[in-house]
Amino acid sequence: MLLDLGPGATTLAMFGAMLVLMLIGTPLAWTLLIVGTGSAWLLWGPFSLDMMVLSAFGVMNTFVLVALPLFIFMGLILQRSGITDALFQMIHKLMGGVRGGLGMGTVLICAIIAAMAGVTGAATVSLGLIALPAMLARGYDKRLVTGSIMAGGALGFLIPPSVTMILYAFLTRESVGKLFAAGIGPGLLLAVLYMIYIGIRCRLNPSLGPPIDEAERVDWLGKLASLRSLALPGLLIATVLCFTFFGITSPTEASAIGAAGSLVCAAAYRTLSREVVKSALHETARIMGMLMWIMVAAVIFSKVYIGLGAGRVVEDLIADTGMGPYLVLGVILLTYFALGMFLDDSSIMFITIPLFVPIVANLGFDPVWFGVVFILAMQSAYLTPPFGYNLFYMRSVAPPEITTVDLYKAVVPFILLQITGLALVVAFPQIALWLPEKLFG
Repeated sequence: MLLDLGPGATTLAMFGAMLVLMLIGTPLAWTLLIVGTGSAWLLWGPFSLDMMVLSAFGVMNTFVLVALPLFIFMGLILQRSGITDALFQMIHKLMGGVRGGLGMGTVLICAIIAAMAGVTGAATVSLGLIALPAMLARGYDKRLVTGSIMAGGALGFLIPPSVTMILYAFLTRESVGKLFAAGIGPGLLLAVLYMIYIGIRCRLNPSLGPPIDEAERVDWLGKLASLRSLALPGLLIATVLCFTFFGITSPTEASAIGAAGSLVCAAAYRTLSREVVKSALHETARIMGMLMWIMVAAVIFSKVYIGLGAGRVVEDLIADTGMGPYLVLGVILLTYFALGMFLDDSSIMFITIPLFVPIVANLGFDPVWFGVVFILAMQSAYLTPPFGYNLFYMRSVAPPEITTVDLYKAVVPFILLQITGLALVVAFPQIALWLPEKLFG
C-alpha cells in the first residue's frame, strides 16, 4: 500500500470526499467513481486500475440485470397504452358510489400499476394526471386525494416485479424470486391500511370523499363489464409472477415474457404504434444508462472500501457499544430515513447495502426480510419532506391551487401508516417470509 491511513481515517476520508462532491452538485455516479478510483490510486497505485476494470466487467456480466431493462420497458409500454385510463374508469364504476370509493380505488390502481411498472414514479404521475382532476371535480378533499396517490405510488418499490428488488438481489446475491414473494404480503398490507384509513375518514366526514352522482352510477351488469379492463394486465402480471415463483423460468426470462406480453396488451388496446415503442425504448435506455453508471461506480467504491477492511470499523463500533440487534436495526432505519430526505433509493442502496447487509446477517436477521424492511424505509423516505421524490412527482402534475404545503400536510397520515406497516413487518417477520418459505422452502 502506498498509504496506510487505517480503517477509521479511510472511512472519514472517503465519505467526507463523497459528501463534499455531492454538496457541490456532482452527479452521484461521478462522485462514487472519483472517490473510488482516486482512493484506489492513492492506496495501491496505478495497478489498482486493473481491479476497477474487472469490477466494471463483473457488473456488466451479471445475468440477473438483464431483467431490469425488460421490466422497465414492460411498464412503460403498459403505461403508454391507455391501460391506466381504463383502470380508473373501472374503479369509477365499481366503487364510485361508496363514500371515499374513488380514493380507495385509486390505491388499488396504484398497486396494480406497481405490479406492471416496477417503479414508483409511474403510478404517481399517471394517476396525478388522470385520477386527481377527476376526484377534485367530484368534491374530494385535495389533501386526501394527493396523499392517497403519492402513498399508493410508492407501492412500486414493494409490489413485484420491483426494480429496487432486482438491484438489491444483485448487490446481495439473494434470490430475486424470494424477494418478489416477500414483497407481496407487506405490499398488500400497506394497500389495505391506506384503504381502511380513507374509508374511515370519509365515513366520519363524508365531505372529504362524497359518492358520485346517481346519474354516473351503473348497475351490476355495467360493473361486471368494467372488469374487462383488468383482464389483460392482470393476466400478464399473474403470468410473470407465476413463472418466477414456480420455477418455470428465471426472473430474467420472465421479464422477457412480460416485455413481449406488454406489446400484445398494447396491440389489443389498439394503442401500439411506432411512436409508443420508440418513446418506451428511449426512456428505457435513459433509465438504464443512469443505473448502470451508478452500479459500476458504486461497486468500485464498495470494493475499495470493504477491501481495506474499513467495513469492520462499523461492526467493531457496534460490538463495542453492546447494542442489541433490534437497537442496531433501529439505528440503520433512522439512517435510511435521514438519507431518504436527500438521496434517491438507488443511491442509498448502492452506498449502504454492501456495508449494512453483512452486519444484519451477523445479527441473525434474514437478508431477504431485511430487503423488504429496507424497501419499506425507502417508501417512507420517498414521502418525507422536504425532498421526498413523490412530492416532486405530484408537484409536477398538480394544479396551481394545490400548494407545496398542501402536499406536505397530505403525506403526514400516510407516512404514519407506512411506519405502522414497517413496525408490523419488524415485529412479525412472517408477514414477509411466509410466502417465500412456502414457495421456495
